[in-house]
Amino acid sequence: MNKAYLLIGGNMGDRLANLKEAINHISTDAGTIEKISSVYETAPWGQTNQASFLNQALLIDTIHSASQLMYLLLEIENKLGRKRTLPLGPRTIDIDIIYFNKDIVQTSELDIPHPSMFKRNFVLVPLVEIAPDFIHPVLNKSNSILLSECNDECLVHKKNDI
Repeated sequence: MNKAYLLIGGNMGDRLANLKEAINHISTDAGTIEKISSVYETAPWGQTNQASFLNQALLIDTIHSASQLMYLLLEIENKLGRKRTLPLGPRTIDIDIIYFNKDIVQTSELDIPHPSMFKRNFVLVPLVEIAPDFIHPVLNKSNSILLSECNDECLVHKKNDI
């Protein structure tokens, strides 16, 4: 079995329902969910003139390779109405592989660990909730340390009312 840390999020439609539906599809199609973070509301990153996002981090056990998993996750995004019209733009759902085991994967289709994850609070905050001591295989720092060193000023709020 392989361990994959994922980040799911979206800012269009019923954001919470989209997260729940993505989780259902992931558990059915991609692997067993071992851990799941709280839901966090986050300011948009990059393209700031859009609605805020809801995000969650997941740890899954999967029999699939990293490339097979990415293919399955893209299919789930398509099922949930994801349209890729504007980079960093609004979306119903986004599912990213942050880590896959402790593997380093660099292909034309896949880059693991996610190349920008250490620069983004909206990734690090939920990830630290479920894997504070996981060591980034390239930077050799724990998620907690990466968060403490992150210069991102985007706001991330835990949604306690969900």
